[in-house]
Amino acid sequence: MSMINKTIPDFSVEAFHNGEFTTVTSEDVKGKWSIFLFYPADFTFVCPTELEDMQKVYAELQELGVEVYAVSTDSHFVHKAWHDASPAIGTLTYPMLADNVFTLSRGFDVLIEEDGRALRGTFLANPEGVIKVAEIHDLGIGRSAKDMVRKVKAAQYVADNDGEVCPAAWEEGQATLTPSLDLVGKI
Repeated sequence: MSMINKTIPDFSVEAFHNGEFTTVTSEDVKGKWSIFLFYPADFTFVCPTELEDMQKVYAELQELGVEVYAVSTDSHFVHKAWHDASPAIGTLTYPMLADNVFTLSRGFDVLIEEDGRALRGTFLANPEGVIKVAEIHDLGIGRSAKDMVRKVKAAQYVADNDGEVCPAAWEEGQATLTPSLDLVGKI
């Protein structure tokens, strides 16, 4: 079943963020756009490339009013150890959420039950906590943070411009569409 237009699950999890342990709840993330970046496990191979890629666009996302939350089924202690050990993960300045009891992975429907790990899932929730973008990859397929920025901009544009939609590969500043009977069969 699709996650689009569903509300993020209620949660309260431990996190590692900027050298400290903290608690992050579903209420904490509301009020701004949020990206939930699920990955299979700390100390792996594709995962650090994705998390570092997201860090490279993090400042731009922050300017757009977006917070990023990396999520795996590892504990916050393991997140800290990985942050301290990995040059790529050591660059992260966004929170790493510990989902070791699977609340988020099950709630976002990305948990691989038999492995206790999450698929590569990326979800964008609006300030009300409603999911507007959902993308799930198999374990060996990495994601593009740059394309996620494009999707954030499109989702924000659609939210702010009632009645307009963004066509394929839409980039900020390009023309949008206003669905109407006049467009049927003319695109």
